[in-house]
Amino acid sequence: MPTPTRRHVLGTGVALALPPTVMALLTGCDQSSTDPSEQAGTGDASNTDTPDSNQPAGTASVNIHYLEIVSPEADALCDQYAAVHGLAFGEPDPSLGNARTAKLDGGGMIGIRGPMRDTETPVIRPYLLVEDIEASVKTAAEAGAKVALPPMPIPGHGTCAIVIQGGIECGLWQV
Repeated sequence: MPTPTRRHVLGTGVALALPPTVMALLTGCDQSSTDPSEQAGTGDASNTDTPDSNQPAGTASVNIHYLEIVSPEADALCDQYAAVHGLAFGEPDPSLGNARTAKLDGGGMIGIRGPMRDTETPVIRPYLLVEDIEASVKTAAEAGAKVALPPMPIPGHGTCAIVIQGGIECGLWQV
């Protein structure tokens, strides 16, 4: 059986590449449940003094709040993701660039949309959930990232931003 190479993995469209400086983006990341009712009290998931038994010491939990896929074949990708993963996509959401979205386990969401301008190229862009988007964007910029989209409120969804490090686009999202 041949050993899969990076080219095979990337060719399937299932890999997400995050730059080594992603830890700089984690400033203010929510490392617990996004459900406020689960964050109250003592000894709950928001207690960061006790390491997660599923993670090695010194690691952080990263919550992808929104996974955005931009492709000129958006409808075909929605059909593929629905068939392969059992996702149910809604109608285009104008506040998300006419992305068709589906809910993911854990409270996240995936959105697939076509390019919004002639120069927009296909991309898979994870938006990492953060508690303080202003501080996270500032920290990313200080670590050398280019701020492609400063914090921008999206009514009904929260605030998002996009930073680019080493050619990799990474979104930040605060709810």
